[in-house]
Amino acid sequence: MGLLGKFFSNAGKPAGFMGRIMIFGMNIFHARVAHWGMSRMNIDAPSEIAELGCGGGKNIRDLLMKYPDSHVTGLDYSPLSLKKAREYNADMITAGRCEIVAGDVSDLPFDDERFDLATAFETIYFWPGLVKCFAEVRRVLKTGGHFVIVSESDGKDKPSQWFNSIIDAMNLYTPGEIESALKSAGFVNIHTEHHEAHSWIVIISEK
Repeated sequence: MGLLGKFFSNAGKPAGFMGRIMIFGMNIFHARVAHWGMSRMNIDAPSEIAELGCGGGKNIRDLLMKYPDSHVTGLDYSPLSLKKAREYNADMITAGRCEIVAGDVSDLPFDDERFDLATAFETIYFWPGLVKCFAEVRRVLKTGGHFVIVSESDGKDKPSQWFNSIIDAMNLYTPGEIESALKSAGFVNIHTEHHEAHSWIVIISEK
């Protein structure tokens, strides 16, 4: 793997100097697709939200702003991401509106039926098996709770295919593949929306 591949492989689990640069870039360059994805979330007043694969923590902040009566729990398995996310949301943590914990999406450290809403922004490319991870998300959601996936890639766009070719452990998925995995994990009422001008997708499903 060349230097470029090593740098972009930090997208999955940021570490070291390159990882710090990657996290800084994530909070900036993923903002547009995250903002669009949140604009499609017409979900009423969830009180408990899980932000899975929270990265640098900007989406935690935006969720807290979108749902001002909510509590958000961010989860990531990168110590560097956890540090940045905690710094980014320090005031909200102090206020008791937010906590950020270490964990793996394939074995979530949460009780059954804890959350009203779970989100995954620009992260499922690196999850270790969609059906297994989606089943874990379903487990920690309350009945009637929603799972929102927002991705910059629909699995077919050429830029993402290039990244996929140089990044270890990255897997692109089409909307159909994601929907199939959600159904296999037990989700229902699956709705997919594709951005009219980009390869961006948002998929909302229900437990």
